[in-house]
Amino acid sequence: MLWLQKTVDSSVTIEGIGLHSGQYSRMTIAPAAPHTGIVFIVPGAGPDDEPVKIKAVVENVSNEEDLVRATTLTKDGVQIHTVEHMLAALSGCGITNCEITLEGGEPPVPACGSSLSYVDMIDEAGIRSQGLPAVFYKINQPIKLGKGDVEITGEPAERFLITFQVQYDDPLIGFQKLTIDLNSKTFREEIAPARTFAMMSDVDQLRQMGLAMGGSVENALVFDNGTIAGGLKLRFPDECVRHKILDLVGDLALLGMPIQGHIKAKLSGHATNVGFTRLLANSERRMPRIYPPRNADFWDIASIMEIMPHRYPFLLVDRITDLKPGKTVVGIKNVSINEPFFQGHFPGHPIMPAVLITEAMAQVGGVLLMSSVDDPRGKLVYFSGIDRARFRRPVTPGDQLRFELELVKLRGPICKMRGTAWVDGTLVAEADLMSTIVDR
Repeated sequence: MLWLQKTVDSSVTIEGIGLHSGQYSRMTIAPAAPHTGIVFIVPGAGPDDEPVKIKAVVENVSNEEDLVRATTLTKDGVQIHTVEHMLAALSGCGITNCEITLEGGEPPVPACGSSLSYVDMIDEAGIRSQGLPAVFYKINQPIKLGKGDVEITGEPAERFLITFQVQYDDPLIGFQKLTIDLNSKTFREEIAPARTFAMMSDVDQLRQMGLAMGGSVENALVFDNGTIAGGLKLRFPDECVRHKILDLVGDLALLGMPIQGHIKAKLSGHATNVGFTRLLANSERRMPRIYPPRNADFWDIASIMEIMPHRYPFLLVDRITDLKPGKTVVGIKNVSINEPFFQGHFPGHPIMPAVLITEAMAQVGGVLLMSSVDDPRGKLVYFSGIDRARFRRPVTPGDQLRFELELVKLRGPICKMRGTAWVDGTLVAEADLMSTIVDR
């Protein structure tokens, strides 16, 4: 499956009090450039009143022992608390790039105690596709974290699924278990409305710890031996396990990318959620990274070098100007007199070798093929065959080669592409190329 990078379309601000601090808070979401990720900005918190930027990744999370009832990010001595509900809303809506200016150290708690108000905030801002593929994490083999009865596992799957089970003594909760196929629609309808909750017997202890100072029976479900304080009614019979899934979605968002796989959690809280996200991050950060282009309009040479194993003098692509993943690609090669092959190929009458035109065409096709792979990290493309090659006119210094390739067939690791090469609108070469995807 293919995820596209998305951001919000405009800035929107909300105000209120923090769930745990009880202090005034103001939060503004704003568009961000491709590859930015989710970044919190704390105004005036740095030296000389400079803003402090904290990227929402697990490397910036406090130690798991400190993650009691909420997830905290920290950098340069600055902390922001209870970020999981906002991160869940962004992740659930498919937002991969966003700047969040936060005053007050904690996002304002929505009046209903769920992520629904944050989703409404995102919808008010609008959602804009940035037209570029997003790096994502694919679970290829089982992974597990647990201690005692508490555990989280990850298993391979074709989509993003979460199974969660909880057990509480209160008769209104008891044992609850739910599996959900997470996408924008299911998140909005089945997870975002689920409210935060607590046991009445825990409220005094939480407040002694300086937590839940902004919580009330209006913005949280408080269970008291078979009743709900304030007379609130459940939105779902299993609302509690749905909110636990909401928390987990927010904590998993700290991986910094979408996930493809089935996450199964049992009795897990923020500390275990974050610990599991660290496990994923530890393996993901070691992978050879396949980055989409830095520029939304084209792939520059730096972006190409991040996915192609070739280097001078064998890197023969200067720019990718158009890519429709799994369909077509257009790439550019500027032919200079300084090309090393001109020193020995027809000296005094420089002509680009036909075999190198074909190699450049194949390299452009490699970008197209990588875009067709579910998890391109750790993969290489080998050029394995050529048919119907024709070279219709010489290519000389000063020419700009424009390669256009179409994916004709993709079966397993084998693909066939039809390629053409043009100079100033004139066809100079064409070929059918076969390539194979192999592990790096």
